Amino acid sequence: MQRTVAVVDDDPAQRYLLANAVERAGFKSVPCRNGREALENAGRCQLMLLDVRLPDMGGLEVLGALRNEHPSLPVILITAFIDLRDAIGAVKSGAFDYLEKPVDLDELITTMEAALGPLNQTGNGSAAMDVPDGVIIRSDVMRQVYAEACRVANSTATVLILGESGTGKEILARFVHTRSLRTSSPFVRVDCGAMPDHLIASELFGHERGAFTGADNAHVGLFEEADGGTVFLDEVGELPLELQPRLLYVIETGRFRRVGGSRELSTNVRIIAATNVDLTAAIDRGSFRKDLYYRLNVISTTIPPLRQHLEDVLPYAEHYLRSARKHLTPSAQRVLMNHAWPGNFRELRNVLEHASIMSHGSGVLPADFPDYLLHEKSPSFQDSILVGNMRDIEKRAILEALRKTGGNKTHAADLLGISRSNLSYKLRDYQV
Repeated sequence: MQRTVAVVDDDPAQRYLLANAVERAGFKSVPCRNGREALENAGRCQLMLLDVRLPDMGGLEVLGALRNEHPSLPVILITAFIDLRDAIGAVKSGAFDYLEKPVDLDELITTMEAALGPLNQTGNGSAAMDVPDGVIIRSDVMRQVYAEACRVANSTATVLILGESGTGKEILARFVHTRSLRTSSPFVRVDCGAMPDHLIASELFGHERGAFTGADNAHVGLFEEADGGTVFLDEVGELPLELQPRLLYVIETGRFRRVGGSRELSTNVRIIAATNVDLTAAIDRGSFRKDLYYRLNVISTTIPPLRQHLEDVLPYAEHYLRSARKHLTPSAQRVLMNHAWPGNFRELRNVLEHASIMSHGSGVLPADFPDYLLHEKSPSFQDSILVGNMRDIEKRAILEALRKTGGNKTHAADLLGISRSNLSYKLRDYQV
């Protein structure tokens, strides 16, 4: 369903410019000449672009009325430099964000996406990638990961997902399952690193009554439970060496025995495995079987760490906070973008949960984040020089790319090898 954006400005040329940009991005625009028309149309819109200076009533007065009548409607203020202080105060009082005149249209679309979530349509009407709920993708590298997952979903081949802890390996595994022909059958997750060694065989393959002390009844294992569906072996690199031949046998034949049993049972499952350890190094150490590695690694994909696709940080954060009717202030955005995220999305989610609880108003401030994010160890003097030099080099490269492309952000981003949204953030960070 096409979403509607109210464009409120008394200047016809500015109103046309913004409305045209909104519609090219795939939205429906509702041009409004003054505050009265803005309030009349607010009920049928999902977002409002609101000029601070209007002829009949001030934009901040309109914002106050909207907070009473339509409290969930996100409002992006359009402000001249002279009104900047009022706009910043309004963000603290409930506006989603503000943009300075003259409005950069690339930054406008980026801010709208942050307010509403990823666009359902692009300007040319093509559908956005179908991804699981809560998965927010803006970076090209993550789009490629999910595009590859779509291509392999309907095959029967085993899939090995590599990546650091917290990058979303289980989410990707579930995505492959839901896009496969097995989607109506069970998806069973096995945490190979969480179960004691003496119990994991029973959990995977089941056991017969009397197989060991305490086995008073027969137990159905996860491979039986998942028959017809998918078994997700999380942290497969932690699987005990003595169980690896049994797993290899199941993958190759679809057959297994319960612990303490003599009868072979069959199962029809697709195996998806994931690990954050280097399995080739584990093979060299003798803790992982080479033949099992080859059977698991028929198709492999690697999820990059969050620090390599920081352009996904802010869209994910705004999506997470929207359910709490909160949003990030510009200063909070800078804090998130300056962090390396060693814990990846899991760490980001914990930080956002902390901030949503600690925030008093609708706007999340840096003070609402955990202390460690605000008091990270300062780099040494020599490191500071290096960082400073790198920032200067990056800034000069950005300016040169903009000069060569005549100020076209899209072409400049392509020239620099980064996304347009990432370039927009860097321009704001460097105050270009």
